[in-house]
Amino acid sequence: MAGADREEPAGAAGGRGTAVLDPVPPALLVLAGATSVQFGAALAATLFDDLGPGGASLLRVGLAAVVLWVMWRPRPGAHPREHVRLAVLFGLVLGGMNLCFYEALDRIPLGVAVTIEFIGPIGLATLLSRRPVDFAWVGLAITGIVLLARPWSAEDALDPVGVALVLAAAVFWALYIVLAQRAGRVFDGGQGLAIAMVAATLVTLPPGVVEAGTALFGPEALALGFTVALLSSVIPYSLETEALRRMPARVFGVLMSLEPALAALAGFLVLGQTLDALGIAAVALVVTASIGVTRTAERTPPPEAVIEA
Repeated sequence: MAGADREEPAGAAGGRGTAVLDPVPPALLVLAGATSVQFGAALAATLFDDLGPGGASLLRVGLAAVVLWVMWRPRPGAHPREHVRLAVLFGLVLGGMNLCFYEALDRIPLGVAVTIEFIGPIGLATLLSRRPVDFAWVGLAITGIVLLARPWSAEDALDPVGVALVLAAAVFWALYIVLAQRAGRVFDGGQGLAIAMVAATLVTLPPGVVEAGTALFGPEALALGFTVALLSSVIPYSLETEALRRMPARVFGVLMSLEPALAALAGFLVLGQTLDALGIAAVALVVTASIGVTRTAERTPPPEAVIEA
């Protein structure tokens, strides 16, 4: 971030935002995007039996790429090469995050998966702050994740492959926050996102074709996939990219703190997944840790060298 005394707003330099969203407070954009993505993920899980998680991920990302390209009609050749490379890197991270998360979601419940994945933004906020107290918040989040994973219980323990996949998605999520902010500064509207989504499609293409095959082209699969693409990609990524133009990455992190609870609600309403008392307590620990680490970070200017604008 530029400046040792204070952090620049995400949109302080570079690309223009989306005019129709200008009157909407950035906090509301983030919360609306978070709700959309969790219910979209729950709907996507209903496709796993027919398409597999790879096929569902390909439909989500590929159809979102088509919609965003039509909406924004980006011209990569009109941008400096370094900006296009940034958008492609952003897309590779998006593709990896989506694929890892869906593969994890095929093995562990939605609310649990999102709660574990949340270690990514929490870790990012801690890295940007570097206050000793923030490591206590990370410890609280890790405690919640261990309570969810329950490695001591052979009967209730989570699938270890699913846990590994969602931890990989957590790393991608932290990178996503940083790269979305950078891309929002150099591209107008959703042009950078549209380019990124094409790159993300290339990541999900091989596993999607292998797992789903010709089932990808079924009318019902395409209809559901289009809905998932809107709910899980087009709407939330557009809203979040716009919000990150106008707020620091650390503030973005705390506003995402309700995602585990929203995911648990979506899993219950759409998939019939429930959490026991220990699971609810674990989710509460992670939400509390997220709020704590970001409130602390808001009062602490980050070191200039951590992330350059």
